[in-house]
Amino acid sequence: MIGIVDYNMGNLASVKNAFAKLGQETVVESDPSKFKDYDKLVLPGVGAFGDAMEHLRERNMIEPLREFAKSEKYMLGICLGMQLLFESSEEFGSNEGLGLIKGKVVPFDMSKFDEPLKVPHMGWNKMFTKEHPLFKNLDEGHYLYFVHSYHAVCDNEEDVIGTTEYGYSFASAVACGNVMGIQPHPEKSHKNGLHILENFINL
Repeated sequence: MIGIVDYNMGNLASVKNAFAKLGQETVVESDPSKFKDYDKLVLPGVGAFGDAMEHLRERNMIEPLREFAKSEKYMLGICLGMQLLFESSEEFGSNEGLGLIKGKVVPFDMSKFDEPLKVPHMGWNKMFTKEHPLFKNLDEGHYLYFVHSYHAVCDNEEDVIGTTEYGYSFASAVACGNVMGIQPHPEKSHKNGLHILENFINL
């Protein structure tokens, strides 16, 4: 069974519907004491990093999420949910994250470009993937749907399993053992996004 973490900061219905299209039952879970009962967890997210962490804190979800990660069961962060996996974010000041992947979240730096690209990075873009079970049978350089103004920087290069170009290359998919994250929205990315979610189901 897959649990979708409900902390009032995610597009839960879209994520649940995407799994339903694949025939996978999920539960939208708001009780942190039940996280341990799931085989896998999905941490979605839309909005600001600091607000998201405050919502997790208010709902006593931070330590249960960290304990779940230690259990070696698979966890997938999506969009803001991926960013929350990191140690910190520079969005609206300095904010502490879950600390499950070493690194931080920073704003897009367009200062060095004569004609900077628009931020947020929004729309379809390619992800160039490394060999990883999450991307099994996906062609390298497939298109996915992005909406974000900040991106992750990993301390350990081996934790980066996918990159995307937007002015410069940034980490758009990460994995550290059983903890994984993708910056684009698979639930909005049609066939390619569903394929990634199917691979997650099959881990």
